[in-house]
Amino acid sequence: MKTPICVARIGAAHGVRGAVKLWTFTEDPLAVKQYGPLTTKDGARQFEVTHVREAKDHLVATLKGIATREDAERLNGLELYVARDKLPETDEGEYYHADLIGLAAVNAAGEPLGRVIAIHNFGAGDIIEIAPLQGATMLLPFTNAVVPTVDLASGRVVIELPQEIEGDDAPTLT
Repeated sequence: MKTPICVARIGAAHGVRGAVKLWTFTEDPLAVKQYGPLTTKDGARQFEVTHVREAKDHLVATLKGIATREDAERLNGLELYVARDKLPETDEGEYYHADLIGLAAVNAAGEPLGRVIAIHNFGAGDIIEIAPLQGATMLLPFTNAVVPTVDLASGRVVIELPQEIEGDDAPTLT
């Protein structure tokens, strides 16, 4: 079985009837109800979203079998996954983060730079994290200029390392 895709994370309990705050990682937040049962990463537990509504920056969801605040509190922080084949196909130039993890990172000449170990978004756009063959990981903007080629079939991404920005010299201490 392919690696399941994380589509949501359960947050704190909401109210006294077992509802939970739910943060989704899907383009359409309400799509979590359409994927069928969601599971933990290891597949040991399964949850069915029976009702969902939008709140300020998250969803409020009711899960089948979770009827009390105490039940809901025990789920705080749990990530929910779905089988990759339940998700819609991506458009050209769109990728699921999970499809990028593990790809070889090479420069334009095809020389190895390392492997993709994560995709982050801290609010200012996607960041690709590359673990080089040696040394510290690299955090680079996931843009067409820095990552001009994503070749899932060949299992690699091409990285154009940005030039240093003028004025980036270390300050002199006196």
